[in-house]
Amino acid sequence: MPEGLMLAIGGLGLFLLGMAVMTDGLRAIADARLRSLLARSTRSPLSGAVTGAITTAIVQSSSATTVAAIGFVGAGLMTFPQALGILFGANIGTTITGWLVALLGFKLKLGTLLLPTVLIGVMFRLFGNERWQGLGNAIAGFGLIFVGISMLQDGMADFSNIITPDLFPPDTFVGRLLLVLIGLVVTVIAQSSSAGVAMALTAVSVGNITLAQAAAMIIGMNVGTTITAMIATIGGSVQARRTGLAHVVFNLMTGVAAFLMLTPFLRMVEIWFPKIADTDPELALVGFHTLFNFAGVIAVLPFTRKFAALITRLVPERGNPLTRRLNTELMNAPDLAVAALQATLCDLIVAIFARLARSLRGDELQQESTDVQEIKGAIEQTHHYLDTLHVPPEKEELVRTYQASIHILDHLHRLMIRIDQRSKIKTIRSMNALRPDADQLAQTAETIAHCPTKIGDKKFATIRREYQQLKTLEKRIRREHIASAARGEYDARTAVTQTDAARTLKRIGHHVWRITRQLKRGYADMPIVTHNKDDDPLSGA
Repeated sequence: MPEGLMLAIGGLGLFLLGMAVMTDGLRAIADARLRSLLARSTRSPLSGAVTGAITTAIVQSSSATTVAAIGFVGAGLMTFPQALGILFGANIGTTITGWLVALLGFKLKLGTLLLPTVLIGVMFRLFGNERWQGLGNAIAGFGLIFVGISMLQDGMADFSNIITPDLFPPDTFVGRLLLVLIGLVVTVIAQSSSAGVAMALTAVSVGNITLAQAAAMIIGMNVGTTITAMIATIGGSVQARRTGLAHVVFNLMTGVAAFLMLTPFLRMVEIWFPKIADTDPELALVGFHTLFNFAGVIAVLPFTRKFAALITRLVPERGNPLTRRLNTELMNAPDLAVAALQATLCDLIVAIFARLARSLRGDELQQESTDVQEIKGAIEQTHHYLDTLHVPPEKEELVRTYQASIHILDHLHRLMIRIDQRSKIKTIRSMNALRPDADQLAQTAETIAHCPTKIGDKKFATIRREYQQLKTLEKRIRREHIASAARGEYDARTAVTQTDAARTLKRIGHHVWRITRQLKRGYADMPIVTHNKDDDPLSGA
């Protein structure tokens, strides 16, 4: 095997290894901060795009940013349109790799100079604690990237007289389409758009291909990177599939726009920078890569909500909508898994408390209606999720939230049993002594259902006072009805039935109070997105 080919293959391998090692190190260092940055800086698609670009530039992995965004949507920390902003921004952030390669790898030729950093990184990796090991990986990976680029450049330079632009499709419309296809195939085979971009930059810098040919290949590589993401979402959650499809559609749209921009871009370079195609073609190439990604984001960002609606229609929700967040893929990230659990229980509270309010007001409810079966099924699935979820004992805040979730789910289950006791609810409505308190409890249930996580101290005190009043009322009714039955004013059956109705109302109040108590204990100011029509991009499309 020729030495040049061995250098090129080895250089590409070192580049890929360096990217993987550096990404792992950077993620280990910035994992918690990355999640915090993403979760707190995505109030709009624009802020999401900026955050996605910055995060991807920091961790040097658009996949890491995208996966984190999927996890946050699944956990309820952001909506799907907000996650799309991050996805768009990641496309911009990933162009930083090209600039690093072009400026540091080709211009400064840091390959040899950075060899000692590999040893320094390995020393940190071998003898440091967990945080220092992450830093060691980042340092060693950074060095390997440029060592690999140097080897790749030297190897491909040996083929400058063998691999020439004439071997590639010409710079025509059909030729460009074929070059786009070549770029797509290269990325799919390498499983890395960064590797493909590095190869294109190296090839154009040593004259193996022209700037126009390399630019067309870059377009294909930008599209090809979505294939890996799409394959990774097969069998995944709805949010993962939506994100994967959104990635594909967005990059295809950007690719079409880039193809149409190619001729004007080359013309602009020829007029404004006539020498750059000969002296610094790699800078022109990475500039084109950045330009069309920026243009794609700017063009789509104002229509993020409509874009989200399109993807939502193409990948509809399946299964129980109340448990759509309970994704087992989140189990490796307990904080996200607990956030998904919190969001699910809040969705359940909204559904059950709204039903409770209707029931206490005497609205006709179907015993076996679809929503009842969905609620009961969601309670069972949430029980199973709780059983599967493991929370590290050292994370006290997560443990407290997990414990509160167990209490809430238990009371929700018991509350559904009370709501299903229609004959007792009917008796409550028929008793003048209970009806006003039932109406008040219905109003309280509606208030909680409106915003479960925003119960202030004043409202909580009111709920507790209402429960104490129900306890006092139940005791009084029991005492009076038993005395009336003893005097012959009631028959015993009526006394028992009405006493039991008062007890049922008291127990409903007890469940409502205990649920709100646990909400304040483990769910206060929770940054989740509860399930309502405002979160659904289709509702505003």
